[in-house]
Amino acid sequence: MENRKLLILYGSQTGTAQDVAERIGREARRRHFSTRVTPLDSYSMANLIGEDLVVFVCSTTGQGDPPDNMRLFWRFIMRKNLPTESLCSMRYAVLGLGDSSYLKFNFIAKKIDKRLQQLGAKQLESVGLADDQHEIGADAVIYPWLESLWRKILDIHPLPPDLPIIPQLTILPPRYRVSLIDKDCPRFVNGVTVTESKTADNNNPYQARLLSNRRVTATDHFQDVRLVKLDISDSGMSYSPGDVVMIHPENSPETVSDFIQYMGLHSDSMFTLQQNDPDIPLPLCLPSPCTVSYLVTHYLDINSVPRRSFFELLAQFSEDELEKEKLEEFCTAEGQEELYTYCNRVKRNILEVLHDFPKTSSIIPFEYLFDLIPQLQPRAFSIASSQNAHPGEIHVLMAVVRYKTKLYHPREGVCSTWIASLDPATSPTVPIWVKKGTVSLPKDPTTPVIMVGPGTGVAPFRSFICERVSKRIMGNTLFFGCRSESKDFMCEEDWKSLVSMGALKLFTAFSRDQEDKVYVQHKIKENGAYVWDMINNYQAWFYVAGNAKQMPDDVRDAVKYVIEEHGHMTSDEAEIYLRKLDQCRRYQAETWS
Repeated sequence: MENRKLLILYGSQTGTAQDVAERIGREARRRHFSTRVTPLDSYSMANLIGEDLVVFVCSTTGQGDPPDNMRLFWRFIMRKNLPTESLCSMRYAVLGLGDSSYLKFNFIAKKIDKRLQQLGAKQLESVGLADDQHEIGADAVIYPWLESLWRKILDIHPLPPDLPIIPQLTILPPRYRVSLIDKDCPRFVNGVTVTESKTADNNNPYQARLLSNRRVTATDHFQDVRLVKLDISDSGMSYSPGDVVMIHPENSPETVSDFIQYMGLHSDSMFTLQQNDPDIPLPLCLPSPCTVSYLVTHYLDINSVPRRSFFELLAQFSEDELEKEKLEEFCTAEGQEELYTYCNRVKRNILEVLHDFPKTSSIIPFEYLFDLIPQLQPRAFSIASSQNAHPGEIHVLMAVVRYKTKLYHPREGVCSTWIASLDPATSPTVPIWVKKGTVSLPKDPTTPVIMVGPGTGVAPFRSFICERVSKRIMGNTLFFGCRSESKDFMCEEDWKSLVSMGALKLFTAFSRDQEDKVYVQHKIKENGAYVWDMINNYQAWFYVAGNAKQMPDDVRDAVKYVIEEHGHMTSDEAEIYLRKLDQCRRYQAETWS
């Protein structure tokens, strides 16, 4: 048989692009390709010139930034000195995963697709631009795109006559081999393998002691927001204003117990993993050996909303006629609207779906849990402290996620609910590490800054302001917005103290404290002369942080209005002016959905 090789490279921040890449890998194996699926930064760039077929699956983070596990690749592929025909032997396809509510929708995928063509690679399929905002989610683009891609790949490498595509309902070998072991193994201590200390990262987070966990919204306010303080005094960590702390959460004891009992497992059973495929590495973040309890608490994302690939694998195990029929229907193109209604609209999680298909769940082999359930991902939070002003500490401003849907149980955020449940008096620890953020202060510390941070969007600006004030730097302006001055005026004492010192100029918008709703964009327009004077005459840098839905666009429109009105420009001229601020980093935004 001819050399049928397919390389699948992904850049993933939250695990979605990895899930899609692994799904493509499974489909490739069904078509008898030798397949490797790996993060872009784990692949040797020197080998790229010899690859024939490559599929890139890339998400976009922040404001058009590459995910952490493809930053090295991004810097390499964008080097201007690469020969223009260096990838002329490669045929490729790029699938982007994005959210059209962000300004730079699927920017990374578009840019890589263009760059690969500049380097001589031949495009197999037009770049796919999946959109989370689509009425049935990203799969609305992913599946038709893949169908077209497979037709083109099989035109290049047809199936041998004696090897048809392995049917979808035929179960492929599991990702890992699992061996049960004696729980008295000496390398196992309280659920974690004893290892040497390393730099804090995803596989080796630092266990930060919880110093305080204070609610900063009124007890009768609908939203519980916490100012969480963590001790990093002996960690060796350093961070700068604008950086991000990654927190690895735990599943709640209730859901862990429910899952273990429902699946017929034993919490103290111990196992080890072995590679079943040389191209699929073992998870470094799991101890070896490991208990079932540790696996479900720290690794399996049992509270996530399942993706279509989950139902595809579940259907392969089902032996009950009614359950199998429904699962297979969810996997068809015609069943996508019903699947979206069943899962995504109400945020039904994996544990609840397993309960809905009891006859299928009861026969899932333990080793296939690693294929069926995605890995629990870390959560990113803007650091709300300054290492100069708060030595040995990291502060996080965290909204506790809890809301109702049509389902009986309210939806709860895994990470925020877990953190909110921790009592500092018991000295709990939180697994963390730090990574660079997407926003940064001006190199000239005397440059004034204007910050717009409604709600928890104010977190990075607390870091900015505390850092600058600790160095006696003035010229700090903050536009803060919330619902009510008496309910959710976050960090009120900090701001009022700094205003009284003359270190901060504060504009507030309390949207529900009067009949007409007032937001931060209204305050920007209202104080347009001041904003224009600071930007144009004092070369101030302008920052926005917060929810990505509407606020960033409204603020940008308000700034454009100020430029037109007080800079005496046309709409086109104001847009050009604003774009120049973008290009020289004098207008920066950090938003999240």
